[in-house]
This record gives sequence, structure tokens and C-alpha cells, in this order.
Amino acid sequence: MTYIIAEPCVDVLDRACVEECPVDCIYEGGRMLYIQPDECVDCGACEPVCPVEAIFYEDDVPDEWEPYVSANVDFFDTLGSPGGASKVGKTEFDPQFIKDLPPMGEEG
Repeated sequence: MTYIIAEPCVDVLDRACVEECPVDCIYEGGRMLYIQPDECVDCGACEPVCPVEAIFYEDDVPDEWEPYVSANVDFFDTLGSPGGASKVGKTEFDPQFIKDLPPMGEEG
């Protein structure tokens, strides 16, 4: 099991979780952040610092955001496990359904 980043992160990309992660396993895509499941040590440090409450333990992802479990896996299909997000930097990749979402994160 691992942590999952869901819809509230789309187009927000706050990065507080990246700064808090002790193992550098949170990668930046074009529209949101993703947690590399093989690199995550399940410490939970990222969850409480997320200002939009987008991070969930995999078993606790709300039903409406269940597709984000697959998105977090799909993001790493090509990238694999590079051993640290800081080595990779920002990528422009997102799974297709995330690319197809309308602009988000600027409500209110």
C-alpha cells in the first residue's frame, strides 16, 4: 500500500508535500503531483501538509477519486522508479484522463 494524490491537486501543484517527503518520491507531472509507490515508505509525512487535502492512504481514497489510484500507477509506467524526484524534475506527462480534465484549482 502507498499514498495517492487525488483530484484536489490538479492544477494546484502546491509542493508542500514534496518538501516534507523524506525519500523524494513525489514527482511533478504537467497538471498534478504523483507518488512513486515503490519509493514511498508510507511514513505519511506528506498527508498533513497538503493544503488542499489531496493525499490519501490508498485504502482511504474517496470513491469519486478512485481513478486517481490508477493515475498514480500509470504515471510511472514509462518513468519507472528513477530513485528520486529531484533527479527527474518536472515532466509534462499526465495520464490521459487527467490531461482531459477542465482547468481546476482556481475556484473561489
